Amino acid sequence: MIAATVPALASAQLTANVALTSNYKFRGQDQDLLGQSGLAKDGTFKPAIQGGFDFAFGESGFYVGNWNSSVRWLPGNSIEMDFYGGYKFSTQSLAWDIGGLTYQYPGNTRGNTTELYGSVSHGNDTFGSLTFKYSHTVSQDYFNFAGTKAGSGRDGRNTAYFNLAYSRQVLPQVTAKAALGYTRMSGDIRSLGYPSFADYHVGAAYDFGSGLSLAGAVQGANRSSAYATPSEAGGGQTFSPNKARFILTLTKSM
Repeated sequence: MIAATVPALASAQLTANVALTSNYKFRGQDQDLLGQSGLAKDGTFKPAIQGGFDFAFGESGFYVGNWNSSVRWLPGNSIEMDFYGGYKFSTQSLAWDIGGLTYQYPGNTRGNTTELYGSVSHGNDTFGSLTFKYSHTVSQDYFNFAGTKAGSGRDGRNTAYFNLAYSRQVLPQVTAKAALGYTRMSGDIRSLGYPSFADYHVGAAYDFGSGLSLAGAVQGANRSSAYATPSEAGGGQTFSPNKARFILTLTKSM
């Protein structure tokens, strides 16, 4: 057993990335919501710094990783920390990826959520790449919409997320990207007045080389009024994190 693991460890690969984005959205929703008063504050420019690493265990297909971002949507919390692990393999012209991921929010654990996921991709140089991914919530807690950590007490398990993403190189160093997602809330969450919703992402990325790229995209979601919260501006105004925004992201991969 020990001898068998030596080649895998010898060929293991560690990669890392760091990014600066003008506004962090997750599944179409802003992740920087709170103003100084603790109420929602609108704003197209709410930069976030992000980064993480991936460790691939050689050619075995197994991997683990971590990704982090500055956030501001839970009182007392300023960072999101994601930990994941999975297995990648290929069958004929299809690439598969299955694994688990947990979202952690130190300082306010009401947002903690755990999901299992699976994806399948197909692509070539002529037609581009198409990926379908499904994520399934296995924790009772779901991003503070449901759970036992001073939340609603409702059950977030079986909330599902479907995502279809397409990318294709359209010019030298330029790749066009588009994605459509759908969050199907659990019955308990829908009973609180938060409906299922769709999100979208349309944009392009320019590759400068040496792992440096700049991406621009329009991102947002529907069902805006259902997720609106009182605004810091007052006067009965509300703000929805689902609002469409144009977002720029500069990324360096190593």
